[in-house]
Amino acid sequence: MPSEKVLLQKQQVVADLKAKIEGSVSGVLVDYKGIDVANDTKMRRELREAGVEYAVYKNSAIRFALAETQFSALTSCLDGTTALALSATDATAAARILSKYAKDNKNGFNIKGGFVEKDVMDAAGIEAVASIPSREVLLSQLCGGLNGVIRNLAVVLDQIREQKEAC
Repeated sequence: MPSEKVLLQKQQVVADLKAKIEGSVSGVLVDYKGIDVANDTKMRRELREAGVEYAVYKNSAIRFALAETQFSALTSCLDGTTALALSATDATAAARILSKYAKDNKNGFNIKGGFVEKDVMDAAGIEAVASIPSREVLLSQLCGGLNGVIRNLAVVLDQIREQKEAC
């Protein structure tokens, strides 16, 4: 039986993890075995730069933290080694970065499942989210599309002006 001090520490870890999960727009559970140190370091740097918090937790801590949230269905993914990536701002960043490393490292590093907004997803769902471009790319595509429409409108108006001048 653990001492009261150890028990309180564990309860604090679970409470902190639950607060992080509830404050995140997305989260991804991965099986991290099979990734070498160099790739792990590189992956962690990319995650940090994208504003994603990545950490290894005991499955029991994740299980207790998820049990009291709307993401309790993810407890079925908690077997073997587990790391959790949480993003408070970008819904696709964690999935995109971890999916890239899962494809590059076929030795056991794989996605178990996760959530985006309020939706719990399996590994295939997270892979689908990973294929969505980042917010910045989507905004630039939108601006490019709008710019093309405005340009076409200007060309049409110029042609109408030229026709009236010709008459």
